[in-house]
Amino acid sequence: MCGINGIFAYHYAANPIDRRELLATRDQMIARGPDGAGRWLSEDGHVGFGHRRLSIIDLTEAGAQPMVSAEGDLVVTFNGEIYNYRELRRSLEERGRSFHSHSDTEVLLHLYATKGAEMVKDLRGMFAFAIFDLKAQTLFLARDPYGIKPLYYADDGWTFRFASQVKALLAGGQISRDPEPAGQVGFYLFGSIPEPFTTYRAIRSLPAGSTMVVDKIGAHEPVRYHSIARDFCEAETRYAGADRTADPARQFRSALLDSVRCHLVADVPVGAFLSSGIDSSALVGLMRDAGQQEIETVTLTFEEFRGTDSDEAPLAADVARTYGARHTIRVVGEREFNQDLPRILEAMDQPTIDGVNSWFVAKAARELGLKVAISGLGGDELFGGYPSFRDIPNWVKIFRPFSRIPFLGRASRLVGSPILNGLGANPKSAGMLEFGGDYAGAYLLRRGLYMPWELSKLLPRDVVVEGMRRLKPLALIAREETPRPKSAAARISALESGLYMRNQLLRDTDWASMAHGLEVRTPLVDSVLLQKAAEIYAASGTNPTKSLLADAPTQALPDALKRRPKTGFTTPVARWQQNLRRPPLAQPRAKTPWARTWARLVMAPAELSPASA
Repeated sequence: MCGINGIFAYHYAANPIDRRELLATRDQMIARGPDGAGRWLSEDGHVGFGHRRLSIIDLTEAGAQPMVSAEGDLVVTFNGEIYNYRELRRSLEERGRSFHSHSDTEVLLHLYATKGAEMVKDLRGMFAFAIFDLKAQTLFLARDPYGIKPLYYADDGWTFRFASQVKALLAGGQISRDPEPAGQVGFYLFGSIPEPFTTYRAIRSLPAGSTMVVDKIGAHEPVRYHSIARDFCEAETRYAGADRTADPARQFRSALLDSVRCHLVADVPVGAFLSSGIDSSALVGLMRDAGQQEIETVTLTFEEFRGTDSDEAPLAADVARTYGARHTIRVVGEREFNQDLPRILEAMDQPTIDGVNSWFVAKAARELGLKVAISGLGGDELFGGYPSFRDIPNWVKIFRPFSRIPFLGRASRLVGSPILNGLGANPKSAGMLEFGGDYAGAYLLRRGLYMPWELSKLLPRDVVVEGMRRLKPLALIAREETPRPKSAAARISALESGLYMRNQLLRDTDWASMAHGLEVRTPLVDSVLLQKAAEIYAASGTNPTKSLLADAPTQALPDALKRRPKTGFTTPVARWQQNLRRPPLAQPRAKTPWARTWARLVMAPAELSPASA
């Protein structure tokens, strides 16, 4: 896990790259890669790569980056892990390819030399990388199917720049800081900025599951090679009318164990985040089944939650005992939160209303000496753990007939909104007839922080108009369920995975963990597991359920954990904010308008009360 960056002055009249900019961008990401730094420059000075290293696989200098191929014609800078690199290496060796290291990075070079852009379809892992072909004078970029690892870029028509962080690109000093209205609007609608937008007009995110080529003409449009919705659709087509005698529990156990085994590949110890939920608990049990003898687990709790239903520590400790893990309970209090808050806001690469819990659990894991930790993130999306799996299909069924009546939805919202507000009702209620009749609109209602008609109270009107025009939120949501699976559960899974998880949960996990030099792995966010799950659901006619995950470990989870009602992970941030003597915008001093907005939304709910989810 690392930080990568690069500059390609592709225009024939462009000046050679500024080496100081390359290094300033690279070293802004020192927390992502505290174990080493490297750079590579082309002979003509028009291409440069940077790399900050967190050593996980092949800890020797042979695994250092940027890495140049033995033939000298390809150069790669890579962030992430390729879990099937050993199998790929054996296949490449059978084709006559020779290796000089034991790293997954070198596999990328050989695979690209063999297959070109099609190589990404062979990769199992989390990745963002760039390969420069010196013969063809082309830059190739790729990002993993789910978008676990970030990759941002900027193109001014002369020079193309990329990096693992938005703030790293800005640190180079050559990119405009003009704000992106779509980013502002997206943040208020969703609580995070939906890709490909960022805080700034000049910077874009390479979409998840996409590749991009930059040549002497410039940057070509991203090409999407993976779609979550398509995986579900293809499985439904293959297994239409199939015999429903398959055993989904047995098949899921095999698929889950396979994913966990892959995610344990490392040359350093792999620990685990452990809550009182089924997702992380089942993974710890599967780690034991996969043969890991020493398991280090860490649970996060808060002083204010001791002895309450929100305290995850007691049940987590039971799970740790069940599987013989060496367990640590990390308690966070108000004083530590206030001390860390400036660092949290500084590390936050893009604005989000979440991430505090990720920060502290990653901090706790690093305090234990861990460099890699397993997370249960993705279980709710794959096994139907959110209320949205129930609510959205019901809403669509109820409100679809009304949505077909012209102007009815908008008229009901305009008339009903003031009345409902006066009664103290949820502001979303006014939009049910207008938005509840299709999946995109219903998803916006379910997940929206604020509703579109509320934005004019929060942002300047011109920003709202331009932001909505550029963002097109309903079309953005609809893209994630296209092509449309027949199963309602599959459609919700695609929406939750491609929007909430990708733009908020995965992004928060990345910046918060990498700020502590910790790599977080997510066995439940795995493209191979997704394909197998889609096939199991389609072949068996089974709906997603957490019991399929809970029953996967050979040794059963504690009964108390299975019976525990699902609760979201909460923090006492709002309570701590009420104890601050100074106004939220002054404590701490935020360096950017986005940080101030985060402070308003997260820390001062009484000041801005978003529509309840």
